Amino acid sequence: MVEKMTAQEHMERNAKSKKMLLWFAMISMFMTFAGLTSAYVVSASRPDWLNDFKLPQAFLISTVVIVLSSITFHMAKTFVKKGNNSMAGTMLLATLALGIAFVFCQFNGFNEIIESGYFFTGSESTVTTSFAYIVIVVHMAHLFAGLIVLLVVIYNHFKQKYNSSQTLGIELGAMFWHFLDVLWVYLFLFLYFY
Repeated sequence: MVEKMTAQEHMERNAKSKKMLLWFAMISMFMTFAGLTSAYVVSASRPDWLNDFKLPQAFLISTVVIVLSSITFHMAKTFVKKGNNSMAGTMLLATLALGIAFVFCQFNGFNEIIESGYFFTGSESTVTTSFAYIVIVVHMAHLFAGLIVLLVVIYNHFKQKYNSSQTLGIELGAMFWHFLDVLWVYLFLFLYFY
């Protein structure tokens, strides 16, 4: 005899499946960056590698900004679980503003590198700057996906789709955002200290 699932069991199974799929996606994304940083390490032994290249201050500022955005996203999720939708909305909008500020800081960092006389492509580029450019741009592509996810979460929040008993969408969005945050901190520390 086949047992019927209750609506609650179905929701729990659905949530578990979606979280597992997101974990698989995040692991595969991390493997991409592990490959890029491994190639960076191997290439550092080349004779044309720049040993005096330093990341601009804008990338440090962007690191602080993205960590703050992760905190505001976590607070938004906490406020939803407590039923305080007004504060949750404020924290989600703060997360969006910080996400946009992160992108702005990244472009400022690129401008600082170019103003220092280093280029990313072309005859005046170096292997070092090209690698830095690729790593940062690939992360930015993932961050743009994160911003789209965040916009969907904000839209759903203001359509009142989340409440203390229905948090799956905001939980998935927060998981992905935190992943992007941790990934950037790893990349920043790698590029800064290696």
